[in-house]
Amino acid sequence: MEGKLDSHKLIFEKEGVYLHTNAKRSNEDTTIPGFIRIIERDGEALLEWSPVQGEGKNAPAVFYTKKDGEDGGEEETKFDPGYEPDWAVISTVKQTRAKEQQPPVRQTGQWGSFSLPLSELYSLRRARFSLGRNFMVLTSRGGHPLPPLHFHRGGTRELLRAMQRYIRLAPSPVDGRLFLAYPHDSGALSQSFDELHLFDDTGSDLVSRFIQDPYATTFGGFSKVTNFFRGALRPPESPLHGCTPAGNHAPHTADDEPGFELITCQGAELGPRPTVTRGQPLDNWEQFLDSEGRVTDPQIVKELVFRGGIIPPLRKEVWKFLLGFFPWNSTAKEREDIIRVKTDEYFRMKVQWKSVSEEQEMRNSLLRGYRSLIERDVNRTDRQNPFFSGNENPGLTLLHDVLMTYCMYNFDLGYVQGMSDLLAPLLFVTQNEVESFWCLTGFMELVHQNFEESQEAMKQQLLQLSLLLRALDPELCDYLDSQDSGSLCFCFRWLLIWYKREFPFDDILSLWEVLWTRIPCANFHLLLACAILVSQRGELIGSNHDFNSILKHINELNMKLDLESVMCEAEGIYLQMAQCKELPVRVQEVLGLYVPSSSDEESPQSEPKETDGLLSQSLARGATACQPSNPHATPRPPPTYP
Repeated sequence: MEGKLDSHKLIFEKEGVYLHTNAKRSNEDTTIPGFIRIIERDGEALLEWSPVQGEGKNAPAVFYTKKDGEDGGEEETKFDPGYEPDWAVISTVKQTRAKEQQPPVRQTGQWGSFSLPLSELYSLRRARFSLGRNFMVLTSRGGHPLPPLHFHRGGTRELLRAMQRYIRLAPSPVDGRLFLAYPHDSGALSQSFDELHLFDDTGSDLVSRFIQDPYATTFGGFSKVTNFFRGALRPPESPLHGCTPAGNHAPHTADDEPGFELITCQGAELGPRPTVTRGQPLDNWEQFLDSEGRVTDPQIVKELVFRGGIIPPLRKEVWKFLLGFFPWNSTAKEREDIIRVKTDEYFRMKVQWKSVSEEQEMRNSLLRGYRSLIERDVNRTDRQNPFFSGNENPGLTLLHDVLMTYCMYNFDLGYVQGMSDLLAPLLFVTQNEVESFWCLTGFMELVHQNFEESQEAMKQQLLQLSLLLRALDPELCDYLDSQDSGSLCFCFRWLLIWYKREFPFDDILSLWEVLWTRIPCANFHLLLACAILVSQRGELIGSNHDFNSILKHINELNMKLDLESVMCEAEGIYLQMAQCKELPVRVQEVLGLYVPSSSDEESPQSEPKETDGLLSQSLARGATACQPSNPHATPRPPPTYP
């Protein structure tokens, strides 16, 4: 379809393409109908979406659309999930960006319209979940995703065909639903393949073979990784058209989207999920101590704690081992010496901030800021617990003093909101200022990166969680993607303070001692999140929640979850994945299952890399859990428990 639109050449147009907006008030429409178009303007091909005339007049703002502010800043109106202000994961923020850093998505004069040059398109992802319509997510070369475009009346295949007049779309090696955009320039295409090292032969016929038969050539190159996709190859004369089964010549409707289901990533076939039951708590500590007070078998102790927790009277002692205050191989006499040394060290640090005069503090804005945050947070931390209730409760004073002393211990990090939530259970169990402080330092060794200003560790954990969830339940991930919730930002609080505000206080004592064992893997807290999300899939998908209602529903789960069920389900998920022989390498890495083979270790090109680095690089480029397994990887057998 070609024509003229406002003196520009119209190449393609399709109506019935909706934006599912994030309306904050329930009486506003959350779907905006519109047109998707490809237009040639000033010699440049543009992909444009605009609402049906009159539809956007009273609708809420489309949140990805940027609006220039007075001083080069821009205001983003985002959803407040209902937490107290300090815990708002997403809020109204003010940002300042240099002009050249702005995404190539720009307004076209109408409310909610956007325009993206096809030359700036980096990738597109098309999918369809069984209970919803087709949708497509596009990402610019600057890494800026557009909101999902929902094709209520079909048309994705026709759009892709029209786009191929200006760019080439190649399937990603790690996700069959993801297409990478390349210019028609053959040199650039060859360079892209060279950089990916996907083909052994670098002859001059590579590009010509790709142009003649893009699917066969591309998948042929990927065959060194896996032959999984060979069954989905399309005829070269119709690269975007799905193969019709033999003997089936029935016409396709627009909603059928021929080829749609073939462009999918089945991922690894997970077997049945084992049924897991919890054991009895650790109730006899003396049996694990030798005559001098050493712990004879720390691993058995950890496994018992993981299986059933610890009875309350023993927590005060065992927690100090789990959090590194006492070495596992220390004798009773050595532990007495440790307490004496650590007590002196604690009070030396406490004196440092205690001796700062008001006049000095007036010239120390950092310390003054830490004190202000601590005083505010202490007054609202676990006040329903008798240990911290009341206005003149000594527990509040201890909470304040330990946190202020931690600022002296780790002044670079200082105090960040949420740390009071971590300390309160430690202080409640130890009933001791010095011991709770050193237990806090051990706990912070595990989670201190969560509180760093860059938030890189939190972003990384959300990426790892997305990776696990996509391997476990691709349909749920597709649904969350379609509702602008694929970032899993609603899990931020869960991971930041290890579910402290999601379960009752007594449950948190049981949960944390399980997580401190680091069994069955260091990322077991991510499997807990998977277990919770999978348990809610029927409610999320079945009730057709949108972005706002997903946040609201997840936030309302706090204090309503059954910890025993969640832990059993999380362990079952781990065992289910550990038993899968074709588990993607990146998932194995998150679960601590990946062990390079001897050939990998000997190869200079396969030196071990940090798991975080691999995940951040691959996921930043659109990789998902559908990464084929490394044929050289040796999965670890699932652990055995007493």
